[in-house]
Amino acid sequence: MSSAAQLTFDLGHRPALGREDFLVAPSNEVAVAWIDRWPAWPDPVLALHGPAGCGKSHLCEVWRAASGAVRIDGAKLAAADPPALLGAATACALDDVEDALAGSGESAGRLLHLYNMLAERGGHMLLIGRAAPARWRVASRDLKTRLASVPAVALTAPGDALIEAVMIKLFADRQLRVGADVVRFLMPRMERSFTAARTLVGALDRAALAGRREITVPLARAVLADLDGADEN
Repeated sequence: MSSAAQLTFDLGHRPALGREDFLVAPSNEVAVAWIDRWPAWPDPVLALHGPAGCGKSHLCEVWRAASGAVRIDGAKLAAADPPALLGAATACALDDVEDALAGSGESAGRLLHLYNMLAERGGHMLLIGRAAPARWRVASRDLKTRLASVPAVALTAPGDALIEAVMIKLFADRQLRVGADVVRFLMPRMERSFTAARTLVGALDRAALAGRREITVPLARAVLADLDGADEN
């Protein structure tokens, strides 16, 4: 191992998840409008759905910051009773619960209990999933009926212009100076998702630090090759 590599410390990077950090584009503008509209929702429950990496979880964090909502995922829903999950909160966000609901009548019953508790408190619930809740496989008929009536807003995969803007912002968040030629090189060679953009920028940052190099097209080519190789293994 080289001395440069030995002296490299990955101190991590906290993603910027504030409302001002979310870039609005045609793929997400309707969902953003709904989040900004809270608490004046026409229904106490709202669902956001779309493919992985489209920005659902970021918008969920934006809403949580505004509403004080507790976050509940599939593992938490399967492991704890609703009063313990909700505490004194009047809002909750459920992310990554589709699979848990499909395989467990107990999880479905807990979600229905959460739904009823929030209704009693005059609170709100945000559901995040790959598909609209009306299409979720749910063990409970009562819950399935409730979910079928939930307003659902779709986010689509981000387009080129949005991915490019996100890449530029991610570099800026890390205080990295990257030429336009690097971004132009990366765009046709990367997956079109926010997740892929964050992974790629993080890998470029680490590679530049380890080699004490600027981020250039040759470095970007090498990092892409390394990431492609890792995906194949």
